[in-house]
Amino acid sequence: MLVDHHCHLDFPQFADDMDGVVARARAAGVGTMVTISTHIRRFETYKAIAEAHDDIYFSVGTHPHNAHEELDIPFEEIVRLSQHPKCVAVGEAGLDYFYQNSPREAQAEGFRRHIAAARETGLPLEIHAREADDDTAAILEEEHKKGAFPAVLHCFTGGRDLAMRAVDLGLYVSFSGVVTFKKAENLRELAAELPLDRILVETDAPYLAPVPYRGKTNEPSYVAHTAEVVAEARSMSLEDLAKATTENFFRHYSKAKRPADPPQLAPATARTP
Repeated sequence: MLVDHHCHLDFPQFADDMDGVVARARAAGVGTMVTISTHIRRFETYKAIAEAHDDIYFSVGTHPHNAHEELDIPFEEIVRLSQHPKCVAVGEAGLDYFYQNSPREAQAEGFRRHIAAARETGLPLEIHAREADDDTAAILEEEHKKGAFPAVLHCFTGGRDLAMRAVDLGLYVSFSGVVTFKKAENLRELAAELPLDRILVETDAPYLAPVPYRGKTNEPSYVAHTAEVVAEARSMSLEDLAKATTENFFRHYSKAKRPADPPQLAPATARTP
């Protein structure tokens, strides 16, 4: 089976076809999904999605785009909300200097607050880092000196230096559909170089659909195409890559339960439109 540890099932693109999205994911071999929080104040929405499906979990946190809107929510509240049985991660939080929808200072404050919550709870932090490699690495290393914390650089598009510094801290690096894009040779090289026990795959749905669905609405079933490209870059079979990344997920996201009857990977012909 495969795991999509980062998707946004609360987004309007899925509102009219949630059952279909979940069914297609299972048919493709995706046995577990995590719908990721962008606003702590939408906690009840994420919780409801996860409670309605055995194989869906959720996170609690504030996306860096919205950091300035939720700085009034204390660290203790993130910790309290994370105690829900199906809340398996903190975030997403981090730094986005590409859009800068939130002031950099607010993003950094929110990032550090979420790191503290990950340290306190032991739940992995889903880190968003775009065009902010140096500051992301600096904050991670500064905070690590205060105490280790679990985390993953989700939808990684940064440079090799950030990835390696993160791995040195015990973090994971996750690849999305971007790794399948023609001009993403640097990401494929990094996927081949990183330790296998520090790699995850995801969709970030509804965004960044992998080839051959690029330009369409992304969904969890498409994570198999991302996994295929990562497997090819590492000169290994999709089955072995799926096994490794699934083991990585359940080791890192320790609150998530393995499905009693995990789905099987669909054959390549069934995954091609």
